[in-house]
Amino acid sequence: MQLYNDDMYPIHQTFKYPKVGEKNAEVSAWVFEMARGKAVKADIGDMTEMYIPRMKWTQDASKLCVFKMNRHQNNLKLYITDTKNNKSSVMYEETNKYYIDITDDLTFLNDGKHFVWYSEKEGYNQLYLMTMEGKQKAKLTTGNYDVTAFYGVDEKNKKVYFQAAEKSPMQKHVFSVDLEGKNLTNLTPTLIGSNSAEFSKTFDYFSNAHSTINTAPTFTVLDRQGKKIRTIEDNVNYGKIQEEYGALPVEFFTFTTSENVKLNGWMIKPKDFNATRKYPVFMTQYSGPGSQSVTDSWKGSSYWWYQMIAQAGYVVVCVDGRGTGARGEEFKKMTYLQLGHYETLDQIEAAKYLGTQPYVDKNRIGIFGWSYGGYMSSLCILKGNDVFKAAIAVAPVTNWKWYDSVYTERYMRTTEENAKGYADNSPVYFADRLKGNYLLVHGMADDNVHFQNTVEMANALIKANKQFDTYFYPNRNHGIYGDNATIHLYTKMTNFIFEKL
Repeated sequence: MQLYNDDMYPIHQTFKYPKVGEKNAEVSAWVFEMARGKAVKADIGDMTEMYIPRMKWTQDASKLCVFKMNRHQNNLKLYITDTKNNKSSVMYEETNKYYIDITDDLTFLNDGKHFVWYSEKEGYNQLYLMTMEGKQKAKLTTGNYDVTAFYGVDEKNKKVYFQAAEKSPMQKHVFSVDLEGKNLTNLTPTLIGSNSAEFSKTFDYFSNAHSTINTAPTFTVLDRQGKKIRTIEDNVNYGKIQEEYGALPVEFFTFTTSENVKLNGWMIKPKDFNATRKYPVFMTQYSGPGSQSVTDSWKGSSYWWYQMIAQAGYVVVCVDGRGTGARGEEFKKMTYLQLGHYETLDQIEAAKYLGTQPYVDKNRIGIFGWSYGGYMSSLCILKGNDVFKAAIAVAPVTNWKWYDSVYTERYMRTTEENAKGYADNSPVYFADRLKGNYLLVHGMADDNVHFQNTVEMANALIKANKQFDTYFYPNRNHGIYGDNATIHLYTKMTNFIFEKL
């Protein structure tokens, strides 16, 4: 990676980054005994093509739990290593026909006999009470909804606390349930929108961050029953700022695709909206596996950019397609071995649906995305060249073979195992389909999605004799910031939207 600092020659910075199918680091687990000054290697079997995604101590100070996962990431074993004799045994094993998402939510109980486990082995992310022999003692949560965060176990009162999308993938609430899986209680029932908690050590209180898509977060302290104790910050002045700057309401909508899939979206209509007029559409999305952009939660700084674009006369829209989160395992993992396929179909369908609305100019629809979203916006303007007039791709993956092994192989396996999946869903192979306006942006010091992706995409477009716009940012990483880079980039993107749509 080249860095430019006004020196005679650029700096060449190297770092380890195994790409798809390449040799991974060889990993092992060790315990260092302070008293004896001795390090002992955990005996967890053959580590060829294996990962150790987590390690965690049990309640027994001499027993360490080591996660061991195969390279395909569809088999997970929890080893218990006894540091006294260095003997190990498998406490629990889980397999999945797709892949297993790893979390930090393994919790060993003080009784030394049980642990709480977080898994989507039955189709949704749920919580389980397990014995130290790996047997299920109780299913703590039950239903066709995803647990989206785990907050901990209050063993004194035999309660488990967590966040879940129980009513809707767009709504998040804080819950408690007994250690037997009974008495499920919503602790934030009246706070419609999104709630996230931080509990005190004793679980007597929690601070709750609550927001909606139209209201900035408020922070309150609640007790274990969900009763409000006090307000930390109500952000009331933020509402006044929204009013002062003429913030427009963000509205939710749903539609059903031609494949009979119901998708969720949000929309900001222009100032002084007139349903008899035809407006251009600016679509934004991320679309990565398990991600969510369409939630009833505050959208941070992006909110104001979208507001500005809407006030300038554009309909701003975001849709979560297949592969996104909080709708169960099958909805999320159906993109397995073909990242980009269903996601692109759904964004194209969303654009076509919008084009049928009486207030939309179907000939002026553009799409934007960053990182995975940039990968998606690139695919959309190429495969949906009859639908999208413009696309902005910031730091996009343009061929998954150039991304890292652990992330890509989880969803795609290797190019040798899944050549078709890579060939059918990599933008570089469809450069000749470009018809609309395409802005390609990348930081040259991006150590995540490498600049290589944009260089190769540019090469493919040049070979296909396709005109495009490009901006590159020397010494900037995946976030593209510092020394005016953020305002510089957003000025370019804003002008591109206004000019090309």
